[in-house]
Amino acid sequence: MPPSALSHLISQQIEYPMLFQLQNTITGHISHCGVLEFVAEEGIIYMPLWMMENMLLQPGDAVKLKHTTLPKGTCLKLQPHTKNFLKISNPKVFLEVSLRNFSCLTTGDTIKLDYNNTIYCINIVETKPESAISVFDTDLEVDFAPPLDYKERERLPLNPANICTTTSSARTTTENTTSTEHEEKSQCRFTAFTGVGRRLDGKPLSPKSPKIKSARSRSPSRAPIRKPVKLVFGGNTVQTHALAMESGKVAAQKSEKRSEEADKLQPFTGKKYSLKD
Repeated sequence: MPPSALSHLISQQIEYPMLFQLQNTITGHISHCGVLEFVAEEGIIYMPLWMMENMLLQPGDAVKLKHTTLPKGTCLKLQPHTKNFLKISNPKVFLEVSLRNFSCLTTGDTIKLDYNNTIYCINIVETKPESAISVFDTDLEVDFAPPLDYKERERLPLNPANICTTTSSARTTTENTTSTEHEEKSQCRFTAFTGVGRRLDGKPLSPKSPKIKSARSRSPSRAPIRKPVKLVFGGNTVQTHALAMESGKVAAQKSEKRSEEADKLQPFTGKKYSLKD
Protein backbone atom coordinates (compact mmCIF):
# COMPACT_ATOMS: atom_id res chain seq x y z
CA MET A 1 0.00 0.00 0.00
CA PRO A 2 1.17 3.61 -0.46
CA PRO A 3 2.67 5.52 2.50
CA SER A 4 -0.25 7.96 2.53
CA ALA A 5 -2.57 5.14 3.67
CA LEU A 6 -0.37 4.54 6.72
CA SER A 7 -0.49 8.18 7.85
CA HIS A 8 -4.25 8.22 7.41
CA LEU A 9 -4.70 5.05 9.45
CA ILE A 10 -2.48 6.27 12.29
CA SER A 11 -4.49 9.48 12.57
CA GLN A 12 -7.67 7.45 13.08
CA GLN A 13 -6.17 5.35 15.91
CA ILE A 14 -7.16 1.95 14.45
CA GLU A 15 -6.70 -1.40 16.16
CA TYR A 16 -3.93 -3.82 15.31
CA PRO A 17 -3.44 -6.03 13.42
CA MET A 18 -4.51 -3.96 10.42
CA LEU A 19 -7.14 -5.84 8.38
CA PHE A 20 -8.82 -4.63 5.22
CA GLN A 21 -11.85 -5.48 3.10
CA LEU A 22 -11.35 -5.65 -0.67
CA GLN A 23 -14.23 -5.39 -3.13
CA ASN A 24 -14.25 -5.74 -6.89
CA THR A 25 -16.20 -2.73 -8.16
CA ILE A 26 -17.31 -4.62 -11.28
CA THR A 27 -18.30 -8.09 -10.00
CA GLY A 28 -18.89 -7.15 -6.35
CA HIS A 29 -16.72 -10.02 -5.09
CA ILE A 30 -15.46 -9.39 -1.53
CA SER A 31 -12.36 -10.72 0.21
CA HIS A 32 -10.16 -9.75 3.17
CA CYS A 33 -6.42 -9.36 3.68
CA GLY A 34 -3.71 -7.75 5.80
CA VAL A 35 -0.91 -5.42 4.84
CA LEU A 36 2.76 -6.27 4.35
CA GLU A 37 4.41 -2.87 3.68
CA PHE A 38 3.52 0.73 2.90
CA VAL A 39 6.00 1.28 0.04
CA ALA A 40 3.79 1.26 -3.09
CA GLU A 41 3.23 4.19 -5.40
CA GLU A 42 0.33 6.51 -4.78
CA GLY A 43 -2.98 5.16 -6.05
CA ILE A 44 -1.61 1.65 -6.50
CA ILE A 45 -1.75 -1.48 -4.36
CA TYR A 46 0.03 -4.78 -5.00
CA MET A 47 -1.82 -8.08 -4.47
CA PRO A 48 -0.75 -11.73 -4.79
CA LEU A 49 -1.76 -13.46 -7.99
CA TRP A 50 -3.93 -16.06 -6.20
CA MET A 51 -5.89 -13.25 -4.50
CA MET A 52 -6.48 -11.51 -7.83
CA GLU A 53 -7.75 -14.82 -9.24
CA ASN A 54 -10.18 -15.19 -6.33
CA MET A 55 -11.57 -11.72 -6.92
CA LEU A 56 -11.57 -12.06 -10.73
CA LEU A 57 -9.28 -9.03 -11.10
CA GLN A 58 -6.94 -8.07 -13.92
CA PRO A 59 -3.89 -5.78 -13.59
CA GLY A 60 -5.10 -2.16 -13.55
CA ASP A 61 -8.68 -2.88 -12.38
CA ALA A 62 -10.23 -0.65 -9.73
CA VAL A 63 -10.59 -2.01 -6.17
CA LYS A 64 -12.48 -0.57 -3.21
CA LEU A 65 -10.40 -0.81 -0.03
CA LYS A 66 -11.43 -0.05 3.57
CA HIS A 67 -10.27 -0.91 7.05
CA THR A 68 -12.29 -3.52 9.01
CA THR A 69 -12.26 -5.55 12.23
CA LEU A 70 -12.70 -9.36 12.16
CA PRO A 71 -13.37 -11.75 15.03
CA LYS A 72 -10.87 -14.44 15.93
CA GLY A 73 -11.63 -17.74 14.27
CA THR A 74 -12.63 -20.85 16.17
CA CYS A 75 -13.37 -23.37 13.39
CA LEU A 76 -12.09 -23.82 9.85
CA LYS A 77 -13.03 -26.34 7.16
CA LEU A 78 -10.68 -26.90 4.23
CA GLN A 79 -10.99 -28.84 0.97
CA PRO A 80 -7.88 -29.77 -1.05
CA HIS A 81 -8.11 -29.83 -4.83
CA THR A 82 -6.17 -33.09 -5.24
CA LYS A 83 -5.62 -36.30 -3.31
CA ASN A 84 -1.88 -35.63 -3.20
CA PHE A 85 -2.47 -33.40 -0.19
CA LEU A 86 -3.33 -36.52 1.82
CA LYS A 87 0.19 -37.87 1.25
CA ILE A 88 1.77 -35.15 3.39
CA SER A 89 3.43 -36.82 6.37
CA ASN A 90 2.28 -34.33 9.02
CA PRO A 91 -0.47 -32.01 7.74
CA LYS A 92 -1.02 -30.43 11.17
CA VAL A 93 2.49 -29.01 11.37
CA PHE A 94 2.36 -28.05 7.70
CA LEU A 95 -0.81 -25.99 8.20
CA GLU A 96 0.47 -24.37 11.38
CA VAL A 97 3.56 -23.15 9.54
CA SER A 98 1.76 -22.15 6.34
CA LEU A 99 -1.12 -20.25 7.97
CA ARG A 100 1.34 -17.96 9.72
CA ASN A 101 1.61 -16.11 6.40
CA PHE A 102 -2.11 -15.26 6.55
CA SER A 103 -3.73 -12.72 8.82
CA CYS A 104 -7.34 -13.52 7.86
CA LEU A 105 -9.40 -15.99 5.84
CA THR A 106 -12.69 -15.63 3.96
CA THR A 107 -15.25 -18.31 3.10
CA GLY A 108 -15.23 -19.07 -0.61
CA ASP A 109 -11.58 -18.11 -1.26
CA THR A 110 -8.89 -20.46 -2.55
CA ILE A 111 -5.44 -20.27 -0.99
CA LYS A 112 -2.21 -21.77 -2.30
CA LEU A 113 0.32 -23.45 -0.01
CA ASP A 114 3.85 -24.51 -0.95
CA TYR A 115 5.29 -27.81 0.33
CA ASN A 116 8.47 -29.46 -1.02
CA ASN A 117 8.37 -27.39 -4.21
CA THR A 118 4.76 -28.40 -4.78
CA ILE A 119 1.86 -25.95 -4.66
CA TYR A 120 -1.39 -27.19 -3.17
CA CYS A 121 -4.65 -25.35 -3.84
CA ILE A 122 -7.08 -25.43 -0.92
CA ASN A 123 -10.62 -24.08 -0.77
CA ILE A 124 -11.93 -22.29 2.34
CA VAL A 125 -15.24 -24.12 2.70
CA GLU A 126 -16.41 -22.75 6.06
CA THR A 127 -15.23 -20.37 8.77
CA LYS A 128 -16.66 -19.73 12.22
CA PRO A 129 -17.94 -17.69 13.94
CA GLU A 130 -18.40 -15.53 10.79
CA SER A 131 -17.76 -15.79 7.06
CA ALA A 132 -14.47 -13.89 7.52
CA ILE A 133 -12.17 -14.52 10.50
CA SER A 134 -8.81 -13.45 11.85
CA VAL A 135 -6.21 -16.22 12.23
CA PHE A 136 -3.70 -14.09 14.10
CA ASP A 137 -2.85 -15.42 17.60
CA THR A 138 -5.77 -17.86 17.85
CA ASP A 139 -6.46 -21.59 18.14
CA LEU A 140 -8.37 -23.08 15.22
CA GLU A 141 -10.23 -26.37 15.02
CA VAL A 142 -9.52 -27.56 11.48
CA ASP A 143 -11.68 -30.02 9.57
CA PHE A 144 -11.15 -31.45 6.08
CA ALA A 145 -13.63 -32.17 3.30
CA PRO A 146 -12.92 -34.88 0.68
CA PRO A 147 -10.64 -33.69 -2.14
CA LEU A 148 -12.25 -32.52 -5.36
CA ASP A 149 -10.79 -35.41 -7.39
CA TYR A 150 -11.79 -38.06 -4.86
CA LYS A 151 -14.31 -40.60 -6.18
CA GLU A 152 -16.02 -43.30 -4.17
CA ARG A 153 -16.32 -46.80 -5.54
CA GLU A 154 -19.51 -47.34 -7.46
CA ARG A 155 -21.83 -49.95 -6.02
CA LEU A 156 -23.98 -51.93 -8.43
CA PRO A 157 -27.71 -51.94 -7.57
CA LEU A 158 -29.10 -55.25 -6.39
CA ASN A 159 -31.70 -56.90 -8.60
CA PRO A 160 -34.23 -58.94 -6.57
CA ALA A 161 -34.97 -61.20 -9.58
CA ASN A 162 -31.32 -62.19 -9.83
CA ILE A 163 -31.19 -62.89 -6.11
CA CYS A 164 -34.23 -65.20 -6.32
CA THR A 165 -32.81 -67.13 -9.27
CA THR A 166 -29.45 -67.60 -7.61
CA THR A 167 -31.00 -68.81 -4.35
CA SER A 168 -33.30 -71.27 -6.15
CA SER A 169 -30.43 -72.66 -8.22
CA ALA A 170 -28.35 -73.04 -5.09
CA ARG A 171 -31.16 -74.96 -3.39
CA THR A 172 -31.57 -77.34 -6.35
CA THR A 173 -27.85 -78.03 -6.50
CA THR A 174 -27.73 -78.78 -2.77
CA GLU A 175 -30.73 -81.13 -3.05
CA ASN A 176 -29.13 -82.97 -5.98
CA THR A 177 -25.83 -83.37 -4.17
CA THR A 178 -27.51 -84.69 -1.00
CA SER A 179 -29.55 -87.25 -2.99
CA THR A 180 -26.47 -88.55 -4.82
CA GLU A 181 -24.56 -88.78 -1.56
CA HIS A 182 -27.34 -90.90 0.00
CA GLU A 183 -27.36 -93.22 -3.00
CA GLU A 184 -23.58 -93.66 -2.90
CA LYS A 185 -23.66 -94.38 0.82
CA SER A 186 -26.42 -97.00 0.40
CA GLN A 187 -24.44 -98.75 -2.36
CA CYS A 188 -21.12 -98.66 -0.52
CA ARG A 189 -22.30 -99.97 2.85
CA PHE A 190 -19.88 -102.40 4.50
CA THR A 191 -21.16 -105.71 5.91
CA ALA A 192 -18.74 -107.45 8.22
CA PHE A 193 -18.16 -111.26 8.54
CA THR A 194 -20.27 -112.51 5.62
CA GLY A 195 -17.88 -115.35 4.61
CA VAL A 196 -17.57 -118.98 5.71
CA GLY A 197 -15.41 -120.07 8.62
CA ARG A 198 -12.61 -122.61 8.03
CA ARG A 199 -10.24 -124.38 10.38
CA LEU A 200 -6.49 -124.03 9.98
CA ASP A 201 -5.98 -127.78 10.39
CA GLY A 202 -8.42 -128.61 7.55
CA LYS A 203 -10.97 -130.41 9.74
CA PRO A 204 -14.69 -129.70 9.22
CA LEU A 205 -16.44 -127.36 11.57
CA SER A 206 -18.58 -128.87 14.30
CA PRO A 207 -22.09 -127.37 13.91
CA LYS A 208 -22.94 -127.86 17.56
CA SER A 209 -19.85 -126.20 18.97
CA PRO A 210 -20.71 -123.66 21.64
CA LYS A 211 -19.85 -120.02 21.07
CA ILE A 212 -17.09 -118.44 23.10
CA LYS A 213 -15.70 -114.98 23.26
CA SER A 214 -13.31 -113.63 20.62
CA ALA A 215 -9.53 -113.57 20.98
CA ARG A 216 -9.64 -109.86 21.83
CA SER A 217 -12.06 -110.29 24.70
CA ARG A 218 -10.90 -113.83 25.79
CA SER A 219 -8.74 -113.70 28.85
CA PRO A 220 -5.51 -115.77 28.87
CA SER A 221 -5.65 -119.20 30.50
CA ARG A 222 -4.94 -119.05 34.13
CA ALA A 223 -2.93 -121.51 36.16
CA PRO A 224 -4.99 -123.95 38.19
CA ILE A 225 -5.82 -122.69 41.59
CA ARG A 226 -5.14 -125.16 44.31
CA LYS A 227 -7.31 -125.22 47.33
CA PRO A 228 -5.51 -124.64 50.59
CA VAL A 229 -4.71 -127.80 52.55
CA LYS A 230 -5.48 -127.86 56.19
CA LEU A 231 -2.62 -128.93 58.37
CA VAL A 232 -3.39 -130.42 61.74
CA PHE A 233 -0.47 -130.52 64.02
CA GLY A 234 -0.27 -133.68 66.05
CA GLY A 235 -2.83 -135.47 63.81
CA ASN A 236 -2.57 -138.30 61.25
CA THR A 237 0.01 -137.36 58.63
CA VAL A 238 -1.13 -140.07 56.20
CA GLN A 239 -4.65 -138.67 56.09
CA THR A 240 -3.41 -135.18 55.34
CA HIS A 241 -1.18 -136.48 52.54
CA ALA A 242 -4.12 -138.31 50.95
CA LEU A 243 -6.28 -135.23 51.08
CA ALA A 244 -3.54 -133.22 49.35
CA MET A 245 -3.23 -135.78 46.57
CA GLU A 246 -6.98 -135.80 45.93
CA SER A 247 -7.18 -132.01 45.76
CA GLY A 248 -4.24 -131.95 43.29
CA LYS A 249 -5.95 -134.46 40.99
CA VAL A 250 -9.20 -132.50 41.00
CA ALA A 251 -7.36 -129.26 40.13
CA ALA A 252 -5.44 -130.96 37.28
CA GLN A 253 -8.67 -132.31 35.77
CA LYS A 254 -10.30 -128.90 35.87
CA SER A 255 -7.30 -127.24 34.18
CA GLU A 256 -7.33 -129.87 31.39
CA LYS A 257 -11.03 -129.22 30.73
CA ARG A 258 -10.41 -125.50 30.53
CA SER A 259 -7.52 -125.88 28.08
CA GLU A 260 -9.62 -128.17 25.86
CA GLU A 261 -12.46 -125.64 25.79
CA ALA A 262 -10.02 -122.83 24.99
CA ASP A 263 -8.48 -124.80 22.09
CA LYS A 264 -11.82 -125.19 20.33
CA LEU A 265 -12.02 -122.73 17.37
CA GLN A 266 -15.10 -120.57 17.07
CA PRO A 267 -14.95 -118.45 13.83
CA PHE A 268 -16.30 -114.90 13.64
CA THR A 269 -17.42 -114.58 17.21
CA GLY A 270 -16.14 -111.03 17.64
CA LYS A 271 -17.92 -107.71 17.31
CA LYS A 272 -18.75 -106.04 14.02
CA TYR A 273 -16.69 -102.93 13.04
CA SER A 274 -17.02 -100.59 10.07
CA LEU A 275 -14.01 -99.32 8.11
CA LYS A 276 -15.74 -95.96 7.60
CA ASP A 277 -16.54 -93.38 10.28
